Amino acid sequence: MNVYHFKRASILVLFLSVFSGKAFAQKLNFLVPDNAIVQFAGSIGYFSVGAGYDLFKNKKGILDFNYGYVPASKGGELHVFTTKFAYKVYELKLKDWGKFYPFNPGFFISYTSHPKLSMRFNENLFPDNYYYWSEAFRPHISIGNELEINTKKIWKDSGLKAISLYSEINTNDYYLVNYIQNTSALTLADIFQLGIGLRVKF
Repeated sequence: MNVYHFKRASILVLFLSVFSGKAFAQKLNFLVPDNAIVQFAGSIGYFSVGAGYDLFKNKKGILDFNYGYVPASKGGELHVFTTKFAYKVYELKLKDWGKFYPFNPGFFISYTSHPKLSMRFNENLFPDNYYYWSEAFRPHISIGNELEINTKKIWKDSGLKAISLYSEINTNDYYLVNYIQNTSALTLADIFQLGIGLRVKF
């Protein structure tokens, strides 16, 4: 191969590398989150941060990934990782500046990282299936609502699509079973936890 053909081959390889790199990057666009989340309480940490994705064509599905932290002063240092899904069943338009979603049922799974919390109870100390639940994993059901403000109408230069304030109550399998077995001693208020959050849509 002479120098001329070598240069042409090099340019072709460089072009294909750049082009395929751009195509690959475009394929990964779906990984870019649609919104950012900050939440206080709600069974996923004393406070938590996360990223969210709008699902389905109507964008009423919500898939969130959160990291939560519980400081030592609030009962022991914990790190909580959560995957959440919810669906906005009803939409009420508030003129042209916002929307209200009054009923958003959902579920989520949390994993709490701590040296004393394991995936399963020690089989050397307890018979098999003596405890049916995991120490670290908790499945939850939730009901939330959300007030979404269209920032393009009230803050045009922000570069944001919307800002939402939401609240969410939830309970988990352990609390539900204990409530069913002890209805005389426990109330629904004892087994449900409240979380309040802010969602920023890009």
